[in-house]
Parts: sequence; structure tokens; C-alpha cells
Amino acid sequence: MKLLPRSAFGQTVFLIGFVLLVNQIVSYYSVASYVIEPSYQQINNLLAKQIKVLFIADERQFNISAELSKKYLEATDINILNEQQAVEKGLNQAEHYPYFSSQMSAQLGGPAEVRISQGDVFYIWIRPPQAPHVWVKVPLDGFKKKDLSPLLIYLLAIGILSVAGGWTFARHLNRPLQSLKHAAEQVGKGEFPPELKESGSEEVVAVTRAFNHMSSGIQQLEKDRSFLMAGVSHDLRTPLTRIRLATEMMSETEQFLRDGIINDIEDMNAIIDQFMEYIRHHKLEEMEHYDVNGLIADVVESEGVNRPRNFELKLDEQVPRVMIRPVAIKRAISNLVENALRYSKDEIVVSSYLEQDKQNVSFEVSDRGPGIPEQDMKRLFEPFTQGDSARGVEGSGLGLAIIKKIIDMHNGQIVLINREEGGLTAKVTLPIKAK
Repeated sequence: MKLLPRSAFGQTVFLIGFVLLVNQIVSYYSVASYVIEPSYQQINNLLAKQIKVLFIADERQFNISAELSKKYLEATDINILNEQQAVEKGLNQAEHYPYFSSQMSAQLGGPAEVRISQGDVFYIWIRPPQAPHVWVKVPLDGFKKKDLSPLLIYLLAIGILSVAGGWTFARHLNRPLQSLKHAAEQVGKGEFPPELKESGSEEVVAVTRAFNHMSSGIQQLEKDRSFLMAGVSHDLRTPLTRIRLATEMMSETEQFLRDGIINDIEDMNAIIDQFMEYIRHHKLEEMEHYDVNGLIADVVESEGVNRPRNFELKLDEQVPRVMIRPVAIKRAISNLVENALRYSKDEIVVSSYLEQDKQNVSFEVSDRGPGIPEQDMKRLFEPFTQGDSARGVEGSGLGLAIIKKIIDMHNGQIVLINREEGGLTAKVTLPIKAK
């Protein structure tokens, strides 16, 4: 599993975040070592000096009195309390700080204990080594709770602002690339979006300009191809129509020859229709939620009337409506059924079902024909290609190419599967929601 993101946007944000993290760590230790720690040491020194004042005389003769405590409180606002008085004043609610205790012990020359109580006013409780039964309570005026971690607050704020800025920068940088990606996918499906706006960095603008030029060129080629095929179709159908009329006037003695010519003309018209169907822009049809089962039933019913064959329908009633172009999908289903009718003689099974992911719908057309060699599966979806079993049969080899073009246009998939009991299954999978 790769931890690094693969998109340019993710990589940019990750890089900015990593550099920021390193900077924050270095800043934290630098400020802690050269600013915070010296400040704490200075506070400790001042407190230690105040404690030492109490023991100018011989500490063995030191004895706390109510009068001394009162005078000291009036002069310095510092309380001198015995153990019981300290507990009554909130000693047990104060938190022990090992760092300050070790510093104070070094300053006073013996084991000292330092505690800090937090409230509206901060108090530092010190038990000096000269009088372990005494607690000195020192107020810290103007020292609020949030002042204990100014560095953390600063680093957190800078981190959030930096990540937000990096995210905004990366998003702005990658937005034209996202538009370029979507537009390239549309062109790959035969759709041509409006020209992309040239924005972003100089390199992205150059790529966008080149893509717009390429897209307009492909669109013009598509128009030229459609115009050429329409012209060829028109020019071919006119003489074919004249030949058909002339053939109808042939005498009864030439019935066999006339029927052969008419069959050839119909085959040529069918081939021309396939050419036009292949270049037809199915995408011009509006997308809508439609019942795939209904389309399958309509095609099977129509084919059953024209060609008496046994059809077995296995349509799952749980199949929901799918966002499709109904006419195009119906044409794909019809072509699959037509192939099954052409290359098999037994029963044809048509089924539909909802995939386990609940995001896709599939339908299958299965026959008991000769099947297709595995090595020819992918090749058969190319235009003007026929398998070995189809050679010698009338057609242009565009049937599967037309079907694949329609399915690709719907962001679906089509696969051919040889059945174990013999025959071929064509499986089409369509997303329920259009992408």
C-alpha cells in the first residue's frame, strides 16, 4: 500500500504539509530552547531569591509565626503556610511540576517541591528544603492559563493557515488540469466540449491551448468523415434504386437472376445502413432514466415475430431504471440478439440482473452457437472484423464495433464469454447513474 498520494493535487498538499511539519518541529525546539526555557529559568531564579530572603538567619532557628506571615503577605502578597494551612488553601488541587522542582532544588541547594494551581489567578507553591514543613504560596499576577502554551497556540495557528493556503494554492493550480482531464475523456468518447478556458500557470496554459487545437481538429475530421459517408451513401443508393427498378421489369423467365440481383441490392443497402449507423452520433439523444427490462422485452418480442425462435427471458425485477439513451441501447440489444440469431440455431437466453455492488446493471445474451476463439475476443470489437465462424456470412463486420461504441458512450463495458456447455455469452454492464 502506497502512502504517498498519486494525484498532483495530493502530492502538492502533502509536500507543503511535510515541509511545514519539519519547519514547525524545528521552530518548536528552537523557541523552546532559546526563549521558553530561559524565561522559565529566570522566573525560577526570581522565586528562589525571594525564598532565600526568608532564610537570611540560621534556617534551624526559622519558625513561622502568624505575625511574620501577615507582615510578609502585606509586603509581598506571598503567603507562608504550614502543611495544614496549605491544604486548607488548596494545596491538594495544585499540580506537581517536576521540571520546576528540579530547577528550584538546584537554586536552593536541596530537594524542593514546586506545584502550580490554576484558576482566576495562578499560584506557585514551593516547599523549600530549609523548612520542609512550610509552603510558600506565590501569586503570578497577569499570568493566565493560555499563557502557559503560547508557542503551541502560535504553531497551531500557523500550521492551520499554512495548510489552508497550500490547499488553496494546489486547488487553484490543479483545477485547469481537472478540466483538461474531463474534456479529454469526452473527446475520447466522441463528444466535443466547448473550448477550455486558458488559465493557470504558463505550462498549463500552453497544454490547454494545444488541447483546444487538437480537439477542434478532431471535431473537423469527424464532420468531414460524416459528410463523406453521407455523400457516399447517397451516391450509392441512387444507382442501386435504378438497378432495383430495372430488375423488377425483367421477364418471368429470368426470375432466378432477378431474385439474386434483388438479394444483392438488399445486402448492399444493409451494409450502407451499418456504415451510417457506425458514424451516427448517438450522443445527440437525450439521457433519461429508462427501464432496461422493457427494452429487452420489446426487442425479443419484435425478433420473435420476424424470426420464429425459442427465447428464454430471465429478467430480474429488482433491476432499477438506468440513466441511458434508450434508442442507442435498444439498438445495441437488437444487434446482440441479431448476432445470436445469425450464428446459432437453438434456444437463445436473454437475462438481466443487478450487480452485487448495487451500482451497475448487467444484461446477457447467450446462444449455443460455435463460440469464438479466446484470441479473437478483443479483435472482434474493431471495425470491419469478423471471426472465423462468421466468414462467408453477409455483413460488414461493424456489428460489435457499433455495440461497443454505444456501450463506451454510456461508460459501460461489454465482454464476450465462451460458455462451458457450448455457445457464446455477450455481457453488457451499465452504471445506474450517468458519470
